[in-house]
Amino acid sequence: MAASDSRSGARMIGEMQLEMARMRAAKVASGPALFGRVVSCDGGLIEVAGFPLPVGSLGSIENDAGAECLAEVIGFRAGHSLMMLLGDAMLLRPQAAVRALGGPGEVRLGEALLGRAVDGLGAPIDGGPRLVLPHTRSLVGRRENALERASVKQPFDCGVRAINAVATMGIGQRLGIMAGSGVGKSVLVDTIAGHAVADVTVVALIGERAREVSDFVNRHMSGARRGRLIVVAVPADHAPNLRLRAAQYATAIAEFFREMGKNVLLILDSLTRVAHAARELALVLGEPGAARGYPPSALAAITRLVERAGNSLTSGGAVTGIYTVLADGDDAQDPVVDTARAILDGHIMLSRELAQRGHYPAIDVPSSLSRVMDDLVSPEVSEAARQLRALISAREENRDLVLMGAYRSGADPVLDTALALSPAIDAFLSQSRGAAEPLGQSLAGLCELMARADA
Repeated sequence: MAASDSRSGARMIGEMQLEMARMRAAKVASGPALFGRVVSCDGGLIEVAGFPLPVGSLGSIENDAGAECLAEVIGFRAGHSLMMLLGDAMLLRPQAAVRALGGPGEVRLGEALLGRAVDGLGAPIDGGPRLVLPHTRSLVGRRENALERASVKQPFDCGVRAINAVATMGIGQRLGIMAGSGVGKSVLVDTIAGHAVADVTVVALIGERAREVSDFVNRHMSGARRGRLIVVAVPADHAPNLRLRAAQYATAIAEFFREMGKNVLLILDSLTRVAHAARELALVLGEPGAARGYPPSALAAITRLVERAGNSLTSGGAVTGIYTVLADGDDAQDPVVDTARAILDGHIMLSRELAQRGHYPAIDVPSSLSRVMDDLVSPEVSEAARQLRALISAREENRDLVLMGAYRSGADPVLDTALALSPAIDAFLSQSRGAAEPLGQSLAGLCELMARADA
């Protein structure tokens, strides 16, 4: 009993010391406090008078219960600031006081984030102590000159054999994983997060189910990789501006470690939920919908977010971005899918048909590509990958003929080879959930498989 009390007391003292260190590091504003007053509330949109702060600033609004609600400035009209709550509008009243918080458009960062799970405001959600974050950075990042970005020259090992071999990634590349709902995006992302080779891994779970967030944290925050992992999570039931802010915050964290020369993997699941959040904000502000209801600013938001990843010529660090994209109704021409495919350095298409056959990962190899692969692997590997694509394409295009018995052997040599190697191809492209295969073994296995095709 005495030993237990002693451990409990030591833990309390440790937490108090961390809190005192955080208070000492905090910057105290020297100017007068800025206050405003709520003049109208329409759903989550609040109009505030006497609060002349720039877009992106945070404010605290006192409600009738004496508690405080956080809100963010998203625009202004006729001299009034337009704010959106980061929570619910419960017990909010007219003329409620609004107090400015923090630096406009800034977020706090630090190495203490390693091994922690936080929300879109940087507050811990894992039950751990408060974070001491001494550094500040812009939430939206700094737009770099195009020539400040180094080329993608080194291969990146994501741990998934099919991607390593057929759509080889590079350090600093931006890759999209695109599919409809329930095809395996989250499971594939889970495998990459657990086995990819990187100094720091930042995972942003935006607009996902709360259960998935909890399961992900429980799986990945208990092993040896915990000290290199940061999770930023905002479930689907939170305000749209908080979801958008979480994606920007995760990207700012990745940029912070890139400035330190680290090789950072940024996984954002999903880019579509970010676009949905940006669409909600734009429609609230009165912007008309254009492409299938998406205002132009919503699609521009994901472009700005993706462009922040990449290699840094100054620091030598890199942010390798993996972005999942939900194709609504399995529509490959969805505006978000089309925009992401145009701006990313490659894409992995998942097939519902393959998923229904029990093939995991359900990667549609002929439809997937990496735009930097030829610069990362030898000509022999590139040729082997091209041959494998051709064999798979021939097999799938003639699948119905073969199943009906209408194909006669010898009519098409490429199809004959594809059918002969079909079991070996499926075995090579399949991978057990949670398992991983290094990049070198993946490329060697590809060359060995295609050597059998030439024999």
